[in-house]
Amino acid sequence: MAEAERIIGTPDTPDADRGERERAGTEGTAAEAEAGGPRGKRRIAVLFAVAAFAYALDLISKMIVVAKLEHHEPIEIIGDWLRFEAIRNAGAAFGFGEAFTVIFTVIAAAVIVVIIRLARKLYSLPWAIALGLLLGGALGNLTDRIFRSPGVFEGAVVDFIAPKHFAVFNLADSAIVCGGILIVLLSFRGLDPDGTVHKD
Repeated sequence: MAEAERIIGTPDTPDADRGERERAGTEGTAAEAEAGGPRGKRRIAVLFAVAAFAYALDLISKMIVVAKLEHHEPIEIIGDWLRFEAIRNAGAAFGFGEAFTVIFTVIAAAVIVVIIRLARKLYSLPWAIALGLLLGGALGNLTDRIFRSPGVFEGAVVDFIAPKHFAVFNLADSAIVCGGILIVLLSFRGLDPDGTVHKD
């Protein structure tokens, strides 16, 4: 009798198991989708936290440089290999392209808009950090472009980090370069901003 019940019940067993697995899979997908929202919000929070930190650090350093170092002798940090020297730069990062100040201002504003739009699809922590560095650096230099002399969108950026045999730059430039390098590394590894990994 038990053997007969086992034989009769056998065809129903896989269907029941399959149904349970499908229900479990559906519930798991729903749970993952629900978890994806908060995770995305956390990554966005990281992006803006990194951007705010980089921006604040750049802004404070420039205020100190303008108040204490501008129109004064350079300060040697490591002999003549590294010194702090206040200069006004009308060009792009590291003093390049001084004839295109307005163009660089527009580009910086466009970069900020693109990063903010991209943040909606951001689920990768490394990308959040990289974009935060870019955003903070772009905001730092854009603030100079808008509010410093000689005029709106033509303002000169305050630079002060002067390594020997290299262009003078600031913390915003450093944040932009570090963010750009991190993005290149993430791209080589195939990691996308949405957290997926692709292989070419």
